[in-house]
Amino acid sequence: MQALGFIETKGFVAAVEAADSALKAANVSLMTQMRAGSGLVLVVITGDVAAVKAAVDAGASSAAAVGEVLAAQVIASPHTDMDAFFANSEQAIPAVEPGTQKRPSPKAPPAGGVQKKSPGV
Repeated sequence: MQALGFIETKGFVAAVEAADSALKAANVSLMTQMRAGSGLVLVVITGDVAAVKAAVDAGASSAAAVGEVLAAQVIASPHTDMDAFFANSEQAIPAVEPGTQKRPSPKAPPAGGVQKKSPGV
């Protein structure tokens, strides 16, 4: 496995900025992005060690200009089992597509279909 680079941001826009700048800065590939909830987004890139270091530096710098960068890290020589970690992480932390989470209507009747009337109405 090639080197791994991580940029964790608070906010999706900062993560997009980080990924875009990182991919433009060096010959790296976007491995995945993960949304952990509460606005935390992790961008993972891969490539040669020097390229990943340059890309993470550029991505973190650009993201900091538009949002908050919580962490930036490069793992130069990850263990071969890390592939399994990323394969399982897709199932453990599914990305929620905008507009797909359904919220109950505030006027929806309670479960069972019977709506109680308040006294005096």
